[in-house]
Amino acid sequence: MGAMAAMGALPAGAAVLPPLPTLGVPGVPELKPLTRYDAMRLGPGWSHSCHAMLYAPNPGMLFGRIPLRYAVLMQMRFDGLLGFPGGFVDRRYWSLEDGLNRVLGLGLGCVRLTEADYLCSHLTEGPHRVVAHFYARQLTLEELHTIEISAVHSRDHGLEVMGMVRVPLYTQKDRMGGLPNFLANSFVGTAKFQLLFALKILNMVPEEKLAEAVAATQKLKKPPIDHASGVMGSLGAKSANELMAQAKTGSELRDQAENQAMVQAMAESAEQVLVGLESQAVAEQLMSVPVAEALEQAVVLGADAVMQQPVAEAME
Repeated sequence: MGAMAAMGALPAGAAVLPPLPTLGVPGVPELKPLTRYDAMRLGPGWSHSCHAMLYAPNPGMLFGRIPLRYAVLMQMRFDGLLGFPGGFVDRRYWSLEDGLNRVLGLGLGCVRLTEADYLCSHLTEGPHRVVAHFYARQLTLEELHTIEISAVHSRDHGLEVMGMVRVPLYTQKDRMGGLPNFLANSFVGTAKFQLLFALKILNMVPEEKLAEAVAATQKLKKPPIDHASGVMGSLGAKSANELMAQAKTGSELRDQAENQAMVQAMAESAEQVLVGLESQAVAEQLMSVPVAEALEQAVVLGADAVMQQPVAEAME
């Protein structure tokens, strides 16, 4: 069953699809939806991109207890971004489906989509006037696996396409493993919006589970606090007070050390002054002794030395 059937039958006599619902997941910017008919009426100043989601019911169980539900294919692109198979279509030469199948043939090699697989169209944000068309085709798990194998041998493998990946649609007990961690990756253009939109519209993941996965992803992507400018706020009021107290204590210790150094320097200076004063006093005292008395002391000392010399020689 194609994606068109999942959206319900067209009203009698209607030539276009009714407007598609919005995504309605908090934290994901909405894109303006429009019908295929309205998209085809846009002027030549608009570009058209066509991408496809290939998926299959998957009865497997991860670790024997986590249901996989579906296998959904996406691509790892040459620029490190995740996206869906497809590309831009030149409306001057190709219909949407012909252009899409031409691109899919280069990247996958063995699948062709029709208008019955059309899912939605949205106007993209930004300066470029682009309409993003999205298709979805349900396959069997065996068919999906065949496409994965053929993709390895396609022309674009290892060049514009690094490889196919499956989207984990479950959420593990830690509330991050699985879909939340996958959504934390970088996606090209509208790929992330289209993935969430298709999972909701095709009832592949409950809407509340999508909202929980997106909310968990936003917690992961909170900007880190700048260490230089935000450290006080990150530590909280208590830690900030502790840091301020430590800084005050450090300042007091520096002041105390400086005061001690100043006191020591003053003491050393005073000691030098005292030593100088004592030396001056001794010199003045020596200068005050009379010359005759000094000579007399010298003669006495010389006589003592002479008297002591013979005694020393006799003893020898």
